[in-house]
Formats: sequence, C-alpha cells, structure tokens
Amino acid sequence: MPYQDLGFVKADHHRELRTGFPEVIFGQGKTTDQVVKISREILKFSGRLMITRVSTEMYSQIKNLSPEAKYHSDAKAITIDTRGPVSKQKGVLVVSAGTSDLEVASEAQIIAELMDCQVKMLIDVGVAGLHRLLDNLEEIKKHNVIVAVAGMDGVLPAVLAGLVKAPVIAVPTSIGYGASFEGIGPLLTMLNSCAPGVSVVNIDNGFGAGYLAAMINKSIED
Repeated sequence: MPYQDLGFVKADHHRELRTGFPEVIFGQGKTTDQVVKISREILKFSGRLMITRVSTEMYSQIKNLSPEAKYHSDAKAITIDTRGPVSKQKGVLVVSAGTSDLEVASEAQIIAELMDCQVKMLIDVGVAGLHRLLDNLEEIKKHNVIVAVAGMDGVLPAVLAGLVKAPVIAVPTSIGYGASFEGIGPLLTMLNSCAPGVSVVNIDNGFGAGYLAAMINKSIED
C-alpha cells in the first residue's frame, strides 16, 4: 500500500486502487505551495483530483498543472479530470433548504459528479415553504439517494425521509442565527430525526455526503 513521503504529508497513491477514488486534498490550513506539490504528485498516478476549501490563490497556481483544472466558486473547490468522456449513472439528488446552504450543497454535487454520477440539484425548497418541496415531489421520487442540506432548524431531511423510499443523507450547515450554534442546532435535529432512513454527516460536510451518495448510487444496478 504505497504512499509518498513529501516531508509535510504522506500522499496515499494506493487509495484509488483500494477504494475506487484518489485521495482528496483538504485545502484549509495548507499553504498554496503545499497544495500544489501534493496535487502534482497525485496527478502522476490518477486522472482525477479534487481539492476542497480552497482559495483563489490556490487555483491560480493549480491551473498551471493541467488545462482541465476547474474552480467551482460556489463550493470553493478545485477539480481536475483528464480521463475524457465517461458514462455517468443517474440517481443522485442534492436538495438545498435555502440558497444560503448552496456552498455545502455544491460541494456534494461536485464530488458525486467526479465519481461518475449524474446529479440533479433542487435549491431553496426548505420547510418554511413546504409547497415548494411538494411541487417537486414526483421528481424527487425518481432518485436512488438524496442529499438533504439544511441549516436553521434542519428539519428538511426528516420531512424528505417521510415522503420517499430512497435513503436520505442529512447535512447540517452552519447557516442560521445565534441559537443554531453554528450548525449544532440542525445537527442535533437531524440526529434526533423520527423518520427512518436518515443518516447524518458532520456540519458543512458536503464532500462527505456527496461521496457517500455516489457510493450508494453506484452500488445500485441500472
């Protein structure tokens, strides 16, 4: 299980062989130089790269590594995919309670697409206006797995789980007023969901939710 010791990091080049997807770089807390060096080495072994929590400065350097580099401003992420056309499997839906949750929802979308899933986005359908969600119910029911992203009260995943047969991956966000405690409020709501079929990832972890959604979707035969 080879890895490469770069002094400040041990890059896991064997991960794609073990899990089907290469190591993802968490940009927050790393310098631009560190991110560039890790990216350069990963791209020697893989045609795919994702960096989360990035700055525009990081992108200005990463784009020199590949003409395929893309900066996703909504998610503050960078992706590179040099594999050429691939078949993407339908079935993943990302639902955002509010527009303010879009950064986290977009992170989920991007990783699931990079893992070769088609992703449908449904934005601003939180329970404060339940009719907006119900108007899209027939479309929602077509999907194999749902990522539900919500801050504030965090009720959206439980509502969805009570309406569909697909598993719901709940993502609490740090969006909300003081008593939401930067995402702890919706996190506890989601963990205490009375609707079965809800699993919960950490606060603002769109990446983790999108990755899990892609794994579930790809395990289902067309």
